[in-house]
Amino acid sequence: MSAATHSGPSEASSKVNPVTVRQFYEDYKDALQMEILAGEAGLDNLIGEKTLNRPALALTGYFKHFANERLQLFGAGEMAYLRDLREETQAVILEEILSKHVPGIIISRGLSPTKSMLRVAEEFKTPVIRSHFKSKDFTAEATLHLEEKFAPRGSLHATFIDIKGVGVLMRGGSGVGKSECALALIERGHSLVADDYVQVRHVGDREVIGSAKDLNRGFMECRGIGIINVAQMFGIRSVRRDKSIDLVITFKLWQPGMEEERTGLDGEMFRILDREIPHVTLPVRPGRDMARLVEVAAMVHSLKAMGYDPAKEFNDRLMAHLGAGA
Repeated sequence: MSAATHSGPSEASSKVNPVTVRQFYEDYKDALQMEILAGEAGLDNLIGEKTLNRPALALTGYFKHFANERLQLFGAGEMAYLRDLREETQAVILEEILSKHVPGIIISRGLSPTKSMLRVAEEFKTPVIRSHFKSKDFTAEATLHLEEKFAPRGSLHATFIDIKGVGVLMRGGSGVGKSECALALIERGHSLVADDYVQVRHVGDREVIGSAKDLNRGFMECRGIGIINVAQMFGIRSVRRDKSIDLVITFKLWQPGMEEERTGLDGEMFRILDREIPHVTLPVRPGRDMARLVEVAAMVHSLKAMGYDPAKEFNDRLMAHLGAGA
């Protein structure tokens, strides 16, 4: 026997929504201590990239590789350089920069803009926003927020549970028992992230995050009973706002002759937003404790993440035994 990993099904095609300066400002103005000083007519300018640009070279007239699609961050150095120039020279340089259709200007450290900057910004409809953060702190925080805004997004028809730190996405046909399994897991102390409809987003290169809509967060549909409020029934710890998707489990109704994984050596992957996530298929048939099986699958995944693979250990023992008997 030999271990193998192969790609399986995929869902949730990638979609990236455009991000405007207005959205960035309104969502994070308090967190980043921002205020608008000029150019409000350009608040609907699109931000093209999730990082910031320091336009030091552009201020000297060098525009090769100028990142004009990014927000332009003017720190203490850039502002000091501008103030050392005559107002007419400032205007010429700023007009050349803003003619490249930059989405907006950020001034850090609570510094005051020059008169030329305010005038040119109004003329080119380019927002000028001031933050009281230091340049490096603003860059770090703003990049994280922009990364969240630019994260590819999608949705899945599934139920999502946090099982002792492992985010388990349970999928399958309607009526196969996902919600009933989730309810049994919640009774055992695990947490619900989303039922029936899971919003997903791929944050950077790190992980795929799953969450529920604000409208139905903490609610579940149980066939024959109706809608239940999980937090009220089982306590606030039974609900999580979001979680990384670490394992995908697909429920399939068992049929005679259906292939079932017996060793766990053949690892399958499930693609969500272009990221491969470990995938397990569990046949559903009367008498099986699906909640217990899902719980065990999550624990096996945790062991593998820590470097221990029980299927591989058994395979190694078997191969050693066969070798000793040869």
